[in-house]
Order: sequence, then C-alpha cells, then structure tokens
Amino acid sequence: MKWDFLLVFLGYLGFMIWFGWWVSRNAKGGDDFLLGGRNLPFFLTLGTTVATMVGTGSSMGAVGFAYTNGWAGMIYGLGGASGILLLAKLFAPVREHQFMTMSEEVSFYVGAHPLVKNTIAVFIFIASIGWLGAHILGGGMYLAWLTGLSPFTAKLIIALGFSIYVVIGGYIAVVWTDSIQAIVLFVGFFLMAGVALYQADGLSEITSAQPVLNQSFLSLDKIGALHGLSLFFAVLVGVLVAPSFRQRIYSGKHVKSIRQSFYLSGGLYLLFAIVPAIIGMAAYKLNPNLDNSSFSFPYMAFELLPFSLAALVIVAGLSATISSASSDAIAAVSVLIRDIYSLVFKKMPHAKDVVRLSRIGLVLTIGTALLLALLTNDVIGYITNMVATLMSGLCVCVLFGHFWSRFNWQGAMTALFVSLVVSLSIIFTPTWLAFWSNPIIPAILASAVMATLVTLLTPAQACSSAQALAILQAQREEMQHD
Repeated sequence: MKWDFLLVFLGYLGFMIWFGWWVSRNAKGGDDFLLGGRNLPFFLTLGTTVATMVGTGSSMGAVGFAYTNGWAGMIYGLGGASGILLLAKLFAPVREHQFMTMSEEVSFYVGAHPLVKNTIAVFIFIASIGWLGAHILGGGMYLAWLTGLSPFTAKLIIALGFSIYVVIGGYIAVVWTDSIQAIVLFVGFFLMAGVALYQADGLSEITSAQPVLNQSFLSLDKIGALHGLSLFFAVLVGVLVAPSFRQRIYSGKHVKSIRQSFYLSGGLYLLFAIVPAIIGMAAYKLNPNLDNSSFSFPYMAFELLPFSLAALVIVAGLSATISSASSDAIAAVSVLIRDIYSLVFKKMPHAKDVVRLSRIGLVLTIGTALLLALLTNDVIGYITNMVATLMSGLCVCVLFGHFWSRFNWQGAMTALFVSLVVSLSIIFTPTWLAFWSNPIIPAILASAVMATLVTLLTPAQACSSAQALAILQAQREEMQHD
C-alpha cells in the first residue's frame, strides 16, 4: 500500500513537470522567466497566491499543532489571512513602480540607497532558503512516514519534484502549476475535514474529547495568550513581507486584479483556517496516543480512507508543500539574479544570460535549502524562529518606508541590525524563549523604537521618490539589454 502511494505521488509530480514545461514553452527572456512577463491575469494570481499560502505550516504544521493544542491550530490560518489582506490594502499599488524584487522596493523608500538594497537582498535570499528548507523538511517528513523511505530520500524526492519544473519553466510554470495544485489541495483538505467530522461523530464530540484547557477560545488557556499572539504575528509578518507574495504583486497585470485576487485569497484562507484544526482535533479523538503529532494529517488519510480518496488527500498535502516551495525558489533566484549578482560582479547580467544564470541559481539555491532541511524536524518552530530572525526588521523597514517619508537609510540599517540581535538573543536564551515562544514581538518593537530614534537623529534623505525610481529603472535597463 505504501509503495502504491509513492507511485501515485511520483505520477503526479511527472504530470506537474510536463505541465510546467507545456505552459512555459513559449516564454522568452529573463522577464518572462522571473516574472511571467508582468502580465498575470486575475485567476492565475489568485491560484498561485492561494496555493502558496496553504503550505507546509498550514498542513503538516497546523494539523500537528491542533492535535496537541486544539483550536490553536486556527491561529496559523488567521495570521496568514490577516497578512494577505493587509498586503492587498497597503502594498498592491507598488505594482505601478515596476519593481523586480523586494530589496528594490525597500531601497526605493530610502532613496535607492545601495547599502540598504544589498543588505536586504542578502536577508531576503537567506529567508527564502529558510522557507524552502521548511517546505522540503515538512514534505520530506510526510513522504517518509507514508512510504517508509529514509528521511534523506524523501526530502530529495520533494526537492527534485518541484525543482525540475521550476528550472525548466521558471515563473510561468510556477503560477500555472500552483493554480492546478490550489484546486487539488482545497478539494483534498476539505474532503479530509469532512471525513474527519463524520468518523469522529461531529464537531461537538471532537471538541468535548479535547483536554479542558484546549476547549477555550483558540486554546489560549493551554498555550497562553502571549504565545498565541506571538504565533499569530509570526505568521502575519511572514506573509506581509514574504518575497514570494511580493513577487505576485510585481508580476500582476494591474493593481485592481492584484487587490481582487489577494482579497479573495484572504477570504478563502479565513475559511480554510478551521480545516487543519478540525483534522488535528479529530485525529486526537480517534487516537490520542500518536507518537508524533506532526503525522496527524497523513495518519487520518492512511487509516480512514479507501485508497483512491487517501491518494487524493495525500497528494493534496504534498501539493501544499511543493506549490509553496516552488514559489519561494523562484523568488529567491529573482533576488539572486537582480541584486546579489550585481553586488558580487559589480554589473547587471546580460539579457541573453538571465535564463541560464537563473537556472543555475535555482539548482544552487534548492540544493542549499535541502542541506538545511536535514538539520531540524520541528516545522512550526523552524519557520517562526527564522521569520523572526530575518523578517521582523524587514517588516519595520517596509511599514516605516510606506507610511513615514522621513525614514532614511540609517534607520533602515538600524531596524535590520537590531531585529537580528534581539531575535538571536531570545532564541539562544532558553528562559526568554520560553516566555515569548518566538522572538517576533520583541524583535519588531525593539527594531521600530531604535529605527525611529536613529532616523530622527540623522539627516533626512536627499533623494526624492522620482529620483530613486529613476536610479532603480536605470539598473534594470542594464539587464534588459545586451
């Protein structure tokens, strides 16, 4: 039976690889490979956004979290939905500026300062590798448990599965395969939730089977209000400043279609938030003695469903992982080619070399993430700590840059440095980490306070918004022409 599941999944990956090649076969040039020609229609932006949001955290992570912590499993969905709705409201209009990467966007806020752009490019590239590692880790754990493969082999299959079609087809392959996988994962997850409710005798029985503390609002009596708030903000910040979601803005057809697709994605994700909680809690009622709560989702599929339905549900779970991973991979290589290449070689790549360099960059990036994925097995902790360490300062930069015209490059560098120091201090101090659960709240607060002080104590930037845009546009044009 387990090998049958593996064959189904490999067949599904084979179809995704073929489909990714087929939809991207007419793509030409670096702009098509990295941003889909900046002409994505509403339905593709919606499909790829939904598929990217329902990733490793909301499948393996959130279901396992709900198995242990009841309704707290909804927090992941609530944070993610809040993040995408804020992103639509505040940042969809940056599409008009023709940015390629988030490091371009943040540097624009502070006069296109090269130190800020280069530093944030490195931050974003490391963060993207971190997210990639989390997806490979989650999918690999899942596949190993289902098939009996070694963890290394399972992680290798997951990494190869999405990397092949991304390397072949680039961004166009990512958004089309994401859209297909969005349908598969929604059908699969809602099917699993429905079966879970039926097998566990309904929602009231599932809830009453939980420990008393888990029956409180979002299980805050169990996990603690501060820990719940920390998880909520870690997920919200992860979406609000994730390079993969920014890329959906930069590649969309126009601001209106981007906003519409993000608002609908946020609504769907709010609806979806209850699904992993139901599956995890139902798994607890049916078997409160699972050795590893992370395997609650595949356990339910494996034990309760006939093969055909179980195969669909399992493919849906793995689709959540590989669709998010492919998005993070292409976002990482965009930063690598647009920003880090010029930092290292002091020039932009020639237009004729962009696709070749992007494919090489994808192989190196995914390979690095695969190595990283071998070092840990705690998916939620891995993601939240990585987000707090690398993205809290970036969140401060984006929000200050958007709302505060006085914000300057010195404030931006301070925000990045302070958030990094505070996050690492908390992560490596067990009592502090036990108190906060993850560093996101103190890291953002300290970063915001220090960035404000430094900005006020240093000169305002001399470069206007129009001048900053002109500088960035001139750099992009170097890459668009031989």
